Amino acid sequence: MALDRDLVGRSYPPSAVYEVGRGKIAEFAAAVGDDDPVYRDPEAARAAGHPDVIAPPTFAIALTLEAANVVLGDPQVSLDYSRVVHGEQRFTHHRPIRAGDRLVATTTIEAVRSVAGNDMLTTRVDVATDDGEPVCSATSMLVARGTA
Repeated sequence: MALDRDLVGRSYPPSAVYEVGRGKIAEFAAAVGDDDPVYRDPEAARAAGHPDVIAPPTFAIALTLEAANVVLGDPQVSLDYSRVVHGEQRFTHHRPIRAGDRLVATTTIEAVRSVAGNDMLTTRVDVATDDGEPVCSATSMLVARGTA
């Protein structure tokens, strides 16, 4: 069943606040194999012009993946998740994510299309501080493979 194109533009309420901790940043940097000291050492981060340690660019997935799941739980979307593959992911940063940030994420359905019997759903998750400063946006495309 093709996805409803009227879903485009649908936004969901902001997520709960996600508090970014130094430990989580360090764990993520270790998991992706990045040993840059700005991810672990506050002095190195300050020497590089940051107020505290910063997160690797893809750290945003820790927040945006869960925020985007609100779309999968929407009964009007009716995406067969058992047939879904992740087609694309990109981040646009306005500034680095920093230890101490209190972030919220707002998800919007950007595009819906069908190609060769496959449904493609593109979402954008805008991440901002809890007082409204834009931090980054994550755009991802899910492909629900057709049965043919």
